[in-house]
Amino acid sequence: MSRLDAPRRLCIAPMMDRTDRHFRYFMCLLAPNTWLYTEMVTTGAVLRGDERRHLEFDETEHPVALQLGGSEPRDLAVAAQRGEAAGYDEINLNVGCPSDRVQHACFGAALMLDSERVVNCIESMQSAVDIPVTVKTRLGVDEFDSYDFLHDFIGSVANAGCRSFTLHARKAWLSGLSPKQNREVPPLDYDRVSQIKQDFPHLEIIANGGIADRGLALALLEQVDGIMLGRAAYRTPTLIAELDAEIFRTGQVVSSIDALQAYLPYLERELQRGQKLRFLTRHLLGLYAGVPGGRIWRRELGALPEGRSGLARLEQFVD
Repeated sequence: MSRLDAPRRLCIAPMMDRTDRHFRYFMCLLAPNTWLYTEMVTTGAVLRGDERRHLEFDETEHPVALQLGGSEPRDLAVAAQRGEAAGYDEINLNVGCPSDRVQHACFGAALMLDSERVVNCIESMQSAVDIPVTVKTRLGVDEFDSYDFLHDFIGSVANAGCRSFTLHARKAWLSGLSPKQNREVPPLDYDRVSQIKQDFPHLEIIANGGIADRGLALALLEQVDGIMLGRAAYRTPTLIAELDAEIFRTGQVVSSIDALQAYLPYLERELQRGQKLRFLTRHLLGLYAGVPGGRIWRRELGALPEGRSGLARLEQFVD
């Protein structure tokens, strides 16, 4: 199975300051069938910032989705068009981020409180592009956390034409909790995600939030269409490699050493383009988490000098 043929059975969540193009490139080596998502990119960054820097990715990453943050339908439509022109396979609207900065701009999780605006955003983007437009959201916001609230929200957005929803199985607190606490404090409710799939069997429902081990991941796949891992994929990337092999029945788990050796030419190329080695290797710190030698690996990575000499030292260590 090629990456372009892979369904959204296994995905890596958009994570700020994590899922940049370097991390995504390494993940496509380690987990060849997994769908990748960018960090959230705001419409302002696309329309008025360095578009090339925000939208750049390597062709190896396909299928890869661009996650947009915004609440103005016209701006989202133009940003989606630019994402499609850049070659992305999907445009995903962030309706789940609870950070203060996002709330003040009236997008992210705050959008759950305005389903009509979300509908307008989805319709505007869908009319502008030919690739799928999807939504990543929470189970609810603040006191608006009943199943009926979630059901009505999904129904309204689905009626606008959205056919794929990733549900972080927690509600969001818009005040009183930090983004980190919002990933940990509100209780997980996978049953509610499963119930949405039962009530909307024609929709693609992907479960996200707190999925950190093989058993839970495979159990959820019996109830929904796909799963999305976030911090667990970043902290223990070998888990994604194992799940990729099992879910897509490839018969072989890509080894850490094979992925590293395939990553070395990319490092060389990016160094020649002026990238700092530490930005290219920081995503590798968790590669040997929980196994003998993991501490040595992290120490060696942290001690690498910049530039070609650091790459040469890493090549010796990998060999």
